[in-house]
Formats: sequence, C-alpha cells, structure tokens
Amino acid sequence: MLIVLSPAKSLDFETPAVTKNYTVPELLEQSGKLISKLKKMSPGQLSKLMNISKELGELNFRRYQNWGQPFNTDNAKQAVLAFNGDVYQGLQAGSLSEEKLEAAQKHVRILSGLYGVLKPLDLIQPYRLEMGTKLKYYKSDDLYAFWNPLLTKKVNEAVEESGSGVLVNLASGEYFKSINRKKLKAEIVTPEFKDLKNGQYKMISFFAKKARGLMTRFILDNSITDTESLQAFDLEGYVFNPNLSKPGNPVFTRDNA
Repeated sequence: MLIVLSPAKSLDFETPAVTKNYTVPELLEQSGKLISKLKKMSPGQLSKLMNISKELGELNFRRYQNWGQPFNTDNAKQAVLAFNGDVYQGLQAGSLSEEKLEAAQKHVRILSGLYGVLKPLDLIQPYRLEMGTKLKYYKSDDLYAFWNPLLTKKVNEAVEESGSGVLVNLASGEYFKSINRKKLKAEIVTPEFKDLKNGQYKMISFFAKKARGLMTRFILDNSITDTESLQAFDLEGYVFNPNLSKPGNPVFTRDNA
C-alpha cells in the first residue's frame, strides 16, 4: 500500500541525519521554475503571498535566495527527517531502522507545494510554500493547477510500485486536493482520528495530525499490506470505532488524550 502525507511548516536542519542514504527529488526541474519566480519577490511580497509575518517573509526570502542545485548532504537534508511538525512528531522517523526507512521509500510519499511529491529520503532545502498558495506560473493560476497533472501521474506510479492497489490518505485536505482523485488507480482509504470532548468524539487538529504520523509508523513497523489490518491500530489510546466508520473511511477514537 502507499501512504500519502502532508509536509510540515516546522523544519529541523540542525539535528544530524540518522542515515547517510538519500535520494534526489524527481521533480526538481519544476521546483526550479517556482524558485526562479520566488527569488524575484521581496520579503514583503512573500509575506503578502503566503499571509505570513514580516519576520517569516524575510526568513523565506533568504531561503529562496540561497536555494540552489546540486543538492547534497551539506546543503540539504532527507525530507522525512527535516520536517518536524505534528505528523512527524508522531512518525518519529529518526528512530526507524535503515530497513524501515527503505520500506518507507517504497510505501510513503510526501506532497509538497515546492517539490511536488517527495520520497522520504529525498533531499530538500529549507522552504515554506503551502499547496494552497496562489502563486501564478505561466498558465497556472495557483499551485494546484501547476502540480495536479504531474502529481496524479507520480502518485499512480508509486501506487503501482508499492505492490498494492491501496492508497492510504493521511494527508490534509489542502494537500490531497493537489491530486485528481478521479484519475487515481487505487482504492482510497482515509482514516480519521477523533478524541472525546464534551461527550462527543471530535477531530482535534493537533491530535489528529500526530495520529496520522502514528498510523504511518504503525503501518511501517508492522508491514501492513491490507486495509482490514489497519483496524488493529491502537497507538496512544486510539481504537477502531466500527459505529462511526464507513467503507473507505475508518474512524479511530480515544477517550482520554
């Protein structure tokens, strides 16, 4: 099966990588086209484009000015180790064995506004460019239009390479929209994670994001290959809830966070 994840805004380029193995993003040519446009923008323009603070605008201005090829371990880091948001706190990729990291290369893809689609060990340089950003390039009015045909093709290829016709969607709605769902040649499974609050099960963003990482770790650690086995997921108090679940939409609930 293939797992798709969102990237993270939080990055960690300080902690040494736990592996020397790496690959290079397949769509760097397209990334370079976006960078060429971003490099021409001022910090203020970047702040306005991405709706971020002045300080973050200046930080990303410097990042884009410094962005350049070729990528190597001196100027870049493996994506799954560089991303440091809630999903990746749950995944804890730094504690995966070399064998499991190699398995992740086959079974995990990370969607990205700048890099399109990444394998876990693909090198990335620091950036911030969310998929929902309305960055125009040539005939594309936004990043969805820029990436959609390529991402759909690449994800279909990755599903086939994974050896299973199942795609486990653990990405956010913002990122999964970058793929043409109707053209995916896969059975799509979208797990949801809900916590008990005021007597009702609700999706709480922070916990749900971390749970997506936990589910990814569970699949890798247990070499899960079929959708039914996903129901055994039980990390950090979550259990499968058949009453709330629907076909293609398993729901996992937790009573105490």
